Amino acid sequence: MRWLRRLITLVEWWAVLLLAGLVVVVCFGVFFRYVLNSSLSWYDEFASYMLVWLTFYGMVVADFQRRHIGFELLVDKLAPTPRRIVDGLGEVAVLGFQFVLCYYGWVLTRTMADETAISLAWVKVGWINSVLPISGALVLLVSAMRLAGIVSGRSDNQGGHATWSGSSSE
Repeated sequence: MRWLRRLITLVEWWAVLLLAGLVVVVCFGVFFRYVLNSSLSWYDEFASYMLVWLTFYGMVVADFQRRHIGFELLVDKLAPTPRRIVDGLGEVAVLGFQFVLCYYGWVLTRTMADETAISLAWVKVGWINSVLPISGALVLLVSAMRLAGIVSGRSDNQGGHATWSGSSSE
């Protein structure tokens, strides 16, 4: 379990670097457009790709830390055994979705591997799409380990956080 926490920490730092890079790229594009009156043809597309990557890698971290929005009103009122069943069914649903994301992300990545981005001819679309199978596989791993914990009766609060209620005060 310690290795998974370290891996997710690396993914979290990667997401931080993506966010910082996104800020730099957008500021650079705005500077060129409004100060130098010379638009860059590539910055918008590049920033979009960075935002997609940030979203998917952020999803991995949020899932591990159980920070996705959860509607726990009914589940919190259940007895331990029915709650484990509901939690298990939820993780099976997440596993199913992540399997689809991982598999079809891999298919898309391989299919589009030799295509290039529109304004960035040196960027392969396969590199851009690689976020789909990678993030899908990482969440698949996290969810499988969480499901194993639920089935075995161990704590399923992996990541050290409770599910986020959606409140901005948390």
